[in-house]
Amino acid sequence: MIDLGAAPLDEALIAERVRPLFSRALAPGSPIYLANHSLGRPPDRAAEDVAQAMETWYRDMGEAWGPWLAAREKFRALTAQLVGAPGADSIVPKTSAAQGLRAVLNTHDSRIRVVATDAEFDSLDFVLRVYRERGRIDLTMVPPRAEALIAALAPRCDLIVASTVLFRSGEVVAGVDEVVRRGRACGAKVLLDVYHHAGVLPLDLAALDADFAVGGSYKYTRGGPGACWLYVHPRHHALRTLDTGWFAKEAPFSYARPDPPRFASGGDAWLESTPPVLAPVQALAGLEFTLDVGVERLRAFHLAQKQRFAAMLEDRGIRVEGAGPDYGAFVTFAHAKAPRLAEQLQQRGVKTDARGDRLRLCADLLNTEAELGATADALRATT
Repeated sequence: MIDLGAAPLDEALIAERVRPLFSRALAPGSPIYLANHSLGRPPDRAAEDVAQAMETWYRDMGEAWGPWLAAREKFRALTAQLVGAPGADSIVPKTSAAQGLRAVLNTHDSRIRVVATDAEFDSLDFVLRVYRERGRIDLTMVPPRAEALIAALAPRCDLIVASTVLFRSGEVVAGVDEVVRRGRACGAKVLLDVYHHAGVLPLDLAALDADFAVGGSYKYTRGGPGACWLYVHPRHHALRTLDTGWFAKEAPFSYARPDPPRFASGGDAWLESTPPVLAPVQALAGLEFTLDVGVERLRAFHLAQKQRFAAMLEDRGIRVEGAGPDYGAFVTFAHAKAPRLAEQLQQRGVKTDARGDRLRLCADLLNTEAELGATADALRATT
């Protein structure tokens, strides 16, 4: 638990109370890290939690499943709190967003029509293309605009797949609530990719009334790879997917084998087989940190920080997109050789990344004003 009081976040407060929690990620000699939109920097406690989970294994062997499953349930509860899910059992742990999408697609026994945007991250885009190639779905791809998604609903649509914040530009997609409303009105279910939304912007999936959502802790909640999840609205808890396993059984440790199979109640019916245990453990510290500070408070700080950073760049003749409130956590710089530019910045001690022709730069509350100024100088020197 971190107590930052009620005052707005500023660099002095962060230096005193926040940065000490990240001493390993901020070790002396570390590069300036502006890829926080990709792999988030973990709190020191994440390593301690994983070490404790391993120690439980060494010490208790089979009895370790008690604390391991308790950690999984805590991961589900914290994630539900973060995204506004009505209950922890609506959060189904997954190792990737793609695994969540496949679970939803595999609730259908016959070919369905899917409408998706052409701006989805590869994890979802690739799965959709493979399902189309195998004849499992008919796939229509449209620009990432609410009006385009709504127009594509006719003559029939079974599933809409769309991001709420775009991975390439950081743009917040307007009108998602209307897409959900219109989709459901015509009988389509809606799956939202909120990976670049959760932990950055306030999110209330229950109020949005989305059928499904996918996300994870890799980025903004600092939980590393493998700690992902599928949100299932309670009205779909009784749907059955082929992506199942014995942990989805009613009373799995009774080892009963009723025929036909009987499933657990609620969202637990969407669980699979023996789960990975360390991924939820490594994600707990970052989730707790995010919730303790508060997403709205983080958003206010990061929005002001983005705008200051954009102004620094503007002073050096570099114009970026994404500094305003209609964007998520990062700014982008359009450049024909953006991947090469990212490599050159890394050689100068600044870690960023590129997607296509956009260099992505994402500061967070661990970055100092001095680091942003140094990054602006380095970018000016390489362009």
